[in-house]
Amino acid sequence: MSTAAAAPVESEPVSYEHRQILAIISGLMLGMFLAALDQTIVSVAIRTIADDLKGFDIQAWATTAYLITSTITTPLYGKLSDMYGRKQFFMLAIGIFIVGSALCGLSQNMYELAGFRALQGLGAGGLFSLALAIIGDIVPPRERARYQGYFLAVFGTSSVLGPVLGGFFAGTDSIIGITGWRWVFWVNVPIGLIAMVVVARVLHLTPHRNEHRIDWPGSLSLVVALVPLLTVAEQGRTWGWGSGRSLACYVIGAIGLVAFLLAERAYGDEALLPLRLFKGRTFAIASLSSTIVGMAMFGGLLVLPLYLQVVKGSSPTKGGLQTLPLVLGIMIGSVISGQLIARTGRYRIFPIIGSTLMVVALFLFSRVGADTSLVLVMIVMLIMGLGLGGNMQPVVTAVQNASSPREIGVSTAAVTFFRQMGGTAGAAIFLSVLFSTIGGRIGDQFTKAQRTPQFQAAAQAHPDQAKSLQGSGSGSSLEDTSFLKHLDPALAHPFRAGFASSMDLIFVLAGFVMLAGLVVILFLPDLPLRSRSAAQARAEEAVPAT
Repeated sequence: MSTAAAAPVESEPVSYEHRQILAIISGLMLGMFLAALDQTIVSVAIRTIADDLKGFDIQAWATTAYLITSTITTPLYGKLSDMYGRKQFFMLAIGIFIVGSALCGLSQNMYELAGFRALQGLGAGGLFSLALAIIGDIVPPRERARYQGYFLAVFGTSSVLGPVLGGFFAGTDSIIGITGWRWVFWVNVPIGLIAMVVVARVLHLTPHRNEHRIDWPGSLSLVVALVPLLTVAEQGRTWGWGSGRSLACYVIGAIGLVAFLLAERAYGDEALLPLRLFKGRTFAIASLSSTIVGMAMFGGLLVLPLYLQVVKGSSPTKGGLQTLPLVLGIMIGSVISGQLIARTGRYRIFPIIGSTLMVVALFLFSRVGADTSLVLVMIVMLIMGLGLGGNMQPVVTAVQNASSPREIGVSTAAVTFFRQMGGTAGAAIFLSVLFSTIGGRIGDQFTKAQRTPQFQAAAQAHPDQAKSLQGSGSGSSLEDTSFLKHLDPALAHPFRAGFASSMDLIFVLAGFVMLAGLVVILFLPDLPLRSRSAAQARAEEAVPAT
């Protein structure tokens, strides 16, 4: 039972017509589009940005800073929005993101960019989780999945537009006299301003205020726990997982984690992440499942762009467009699952089917090689997308349905938080495995190729190219793979085959991780979906019994 003071009495249960819900969703989608576009557009342009700012060797800090602040603030936005309302915090998140984006475009060195990216992340942490929580406020669980499909359309659009815009801006020397890559960040400013105007005009929620103590000890200890752990996850491969800096991060993170658990226990229902939530089977299973799905999804899909660009020779822009089947699969899977959930009132079967499809897709990806037809690769992408579309949103619906109407924000943010943490861990682990094995596998492929007539003929025809491969053939030169574009195909093939072989190992590992996720999701309860939105439930709870 909550120890919070009773909320003010609200006059009527709040209900929204379909037209009003679509208007509200338009504002939420613009806010989410900001964060989703930023993830893809920056990743394509970061190398050009780092070269221009003379900071290629520290470029990872720009990504790390954003990741740290966005992850840490996610649960904080959820808790504060439960206490004081969502609209103002959603608009605050958009505003912070706009300011951070504008400052990123003014950066003069990589350290400034990393700092401003951290500011951007402070806003991004609220964009995804608060949008989903607001939907939980205005739409009953049974109908919610229908509308959440619109949000996945945002991810699909950003997945296509991001690489295209990022490649365009990074490849343009200047636009109206300003360096092209700076528009990667400044494009967020007009989109963000439009989002703020739309949200201010269409998002009308019945105000509610729950008086709680703010869990500052829990917030501070969460920072102490996550900053070093996320830092070592991103930098450990460079530092060495057993280096002094890595060990220091492990120790500080462990101390912060213990302090966080003690603070959450002391604050009880007023905690940033109330520990009693984990006593609920739906919340506990969904949190663990989200962590595993995040690890398999981000860790596995992280190497897909590398496959398309390094092995298939696609440009960043072309490679982004080639992932369109994945995006379409996500959208189709989400729409189908959403419609069926609305009709049947049941959700459990969809994450089970989705997890199964993801397992199948990841193991199929592990069979992809340098010579695999791109059409077959795209078919596997479609299967993976269908699995993701049937997995993520039904799990969020399950958590919101099982949560108290006054804790929609913190429960939704928690699922997002655990998925981000799983993704960070997966990316760190799988990239470490990739780069620790890739040199040997490329070397093996070159050893085999040197015995073939095709390779020998190409080496005789292009002795300068064969000489340049001596370092790459041993796997010692992997920082720049652009030289492959200028090689004879027979000489480049062993490098591409070795690269693909190492990525196959990543997909096998991701497949087994996702198999564990499938086992976990089998324990998800299938509770009847409520027919009232969270706002209606809060209003009815506030009306005194007669």
